Amino acid sequence: MDKIKAIENEQLRENKLVLNIGDTVKVHAKIKEGNKERIQVFEGTIIKKQGGGANETFTVRRVAYGVGVEKTFLVNSPKVEKVEIVRAGKVRRAKLYYLRDRVGKATKVKEKITSKEANNESAE
Repeated sequence: MDKIKAIENEQLRENKLVLNIGDTVKVHAKIKEGNKERIQVFEGTIIKKQGGGANETFTVRRVAYGVGVEKTFLVNSPKVEKVEIVRAGKVRRAKLYYLRDRVGKATKVKEKITSKEANNESAE
């Protein structure tokens, strides 16, 4: 069992991603087309995180041309180039499956106000 954990620890990424449910993110993923490789950006809301260690995944949902699209990414995958956090979401649930039934503005997640932003607003 110890050998398995040692192999899994080698697979983990050095710069740990800090992702939370409800965050709006841009995931830069490597896509292979024929013999070419390019980076494609997938922007959406994180609706779930699952697993742990080398098998940790997160699912991002967005609506493209009126159709809901969900993609699941491995946190430690070499195919995931980087993840940019666009907005921090304020949610009270671990899984946001209820967003699948919502349409339009109802799919928005409230933005979390950090203490840094609150200090800037009070200074003005």
